[in-house]
Amino acid sequence: MEVTNGKSNGDILIIEDSPTQSAQLRNILETNGYGVISAGNGREALALIPEQKPSLIISDVIMPELDGYELCHRIKELEDCRDIPVILLTSLSDPHDVIRGLECGADNFITKPCDKEHLLSRVRYLLETRHPCQLEAKSGLEIFFAGQRYCITADRQQILDLLLCTYETAIQKNNELIRAQDELSSLNERLEAANRELESFNYTVSHDLRSPLTNISGYCQLLLELHAKDLDENCAEYIREIFRATLRMNDLIGDLLEFSRLNHQELRRQEVNLSTIAQIIAAELRMKDQQRRVDFRIAEGMTCNGDPGLLHVVLVNLLGNAWKYTGSKESAVIEFGVMETAGKQVYFVRDNGVGFDMAEAHRLFSTFQRLHSKSEFEGTGVGLATVKRIIQRHGGRVWGEGEIGKGATFYFTL
Repeated sequence: MEVTNGKSNGDILIIEDSPTQSAQLRNILETNGYGVISAGNGREALALIPEQKPSLIISDVIMPELDGYELCHRIKELEDCRDIPVILLTSLSDPHDVIRGLECGADNFITKPCDKEHLLSRVRYLLETRHPCQLEAKSGLEIFFAGQRYCITADRQQILDLLLCTYETAIQKNNELIRAQDELSSLNERLEAANRELESFNYTVSHDLRSPLTNISGYCQLLLELHAKDLDENCAEYIREIFRATLRMNDLIGDLLEFSRLNHQELRRQEVNLSTIAQIIAAELRMKDQQRRVDFRIAEGMTCNGDPGLLHVVLVNLLGNAWKYTGSKESAVIEFGVMETAGKQVYFVRDNGVGFDMAEAHRLFSTFQRLHSKSEFEGTGVGLATVKRIIQRHGGRVWGEGEIGKGATFYFTL
């Protein structure tokens, strides 16, 4: 127990098991001229109250051994102390808080964390308006709320104060929510504007790069075709490498342009047969390398509502990746199917290829992020980012699971 005397508008008892929060309350009250008494728990407070007779009590609700509701109830049972106003510190997150406050005879609530001015206004109000009164024992008013019975012994003034306090808190929280929503809306607008500028820049740069790139690749071809006999083998190989690099750069620019267009492209929803699209893509992949033995297992009759062009891009990337990363397998298996999880259709593309480390899974859908080296597997690092953006535009999500040497599975919803 700690007692502080000095310039006092009436000693106030703080009951708080947290030393930090107790010190914060003490500082607010003492700097505004109030004498402060403190207790670390309810039992200590019950022993202190009859002796000190504080003008007002501020108690935390959640405390060990004796919570704030039970403590308030016991204070109101003390004949010489029942007129002392009691403020309960609570989150007011549950409607039962108000009912239990009425039941135990509390005079007011303050929500945590408490605002300094709000706290002081409540303290001043209770000290100025509550006067000692001779309360007689009441049988109380029985009410039922949410299947529980409560006995309300609070007087009309207490009930009014508590309900007004609750209403005031609700308005305060609603205003905070409105401000937060306004701030979030403003941030979203700025973010969207920044994204539009970035996409416009990305599109412009990618588009403008294609012209000089075409010139470089064209001159490389001319050199190799018209002056091959004048070039030694090393020089010719350098030119061939420059030409191959321009092709890779051209692919990257194409992917970037496609990625930039996704947010501006109109979503044209219709009934889409994913099984048919997957079969066409599988046939195209087989034609590229007819020597490979790949077992495509594509479920029949998979349909959805979506943009057929964009969903074709999704499956080109997912099935293309599965084809690429099973290249070293003698008997590769690529499966495209659907399952139901929590009432939702979840589509998946599974392969038995090289897989990946799940510790790196967070990098899968970022642009230019590669989980395998360029020397092992070709690619621009934009494909899965494109998949994610298309799936998000359809209101779904995409994620991947894998194990090194045992393959990977990519799931998506629409």
